[in-house]
Amino acid sequence: MQITKVSMFTDKEHTLDIPVTNEQLEKWNKGMVIQEAMPHLTPDQREFLMTGVTKEEWDKYMPEEDVEYPKNGDKILNMKTGKTTTFRKE
Repeated sequence: MQITKVSMFTDKEHTLDIPVTNEQLEKWNKGMVIQEAMPHLTPDQREFLMTGVTKEEWDKYMPEEDVEYPKNGDKILNMKTGKTTTFRKE
């Protein structure tokens, strides 16, 4: 089904061919979570239905960041207290 949405990131209108039925869309619009109403869709297709954001826009505006987790002995700053502590993994 051709679905046209306006991206919440760019305000651009996009049309994608999404494999959904009117019945599935109705279930979702009545409150069923999208993963249950349309379990066969990819996360990118679900995001488009919910927000109008395409995969290309998501990749551009929400790049994955490399997260560095603390290791034993690392100093960690407590943002509330301003004090540092040593990370200890048990």
